[in-house]
Amino acid sequence: MRRAALALASAALAGCQNAASTDALATTPRITVRSAGGAHVFSLEVASTAAAQAKGMMFRTNLSPDAAMLFWPYPAPVNGKRQPPAVANFWMKNTPSPLDIIFIRADGIIVRIAENAVPFDETPLGSGEPVAAVLEIPGGRAAELGIAEGDRVTLPK
Repeated sequence: MRRAALALASAALAGCQNAASTDALATTPRITVRSAGGAHVFSLEVASTAAAQAKGMMFRTNLSPDAAMLFWPYPAPVNGKRQPPAVANFWMKNTPSPLDIIFIRADGIIVRIAENAVPFDETPLGSGEPVAAVLEIPGGRAAELGIAEGDRVTLPK
């Protein structure tokens, strides 16, 4: 009986690990945004596939103030090939927490911040120009930390 329960638990754990890996959501230690107010460090998840980028921070509640998700590279590679920067349009469908959506050029410069994006709103929030990455942080944090357009984000290589 005990072996059967252990085998079931192991199978369930393996299933969870496989499900998580299909989203290609990688956890890396942190990302730094440099602004006039100094360096701001966020704990980071990287959404690097089309599936992970489509899901983003949907369904998440209670984000810690230093939580961040980086859509990198943006757009996601197609057939393993990296795509050139593109105009990005994000929305808040199925996203219960307000977010600041930070649009970043390939050189790491912030070109636009959609501040306090409204939960569940399906209105597109656009970058206005081609971007190579998008960073989502809890709503209001950009203003609170003095993060602004023209500031620099240290992007992964």
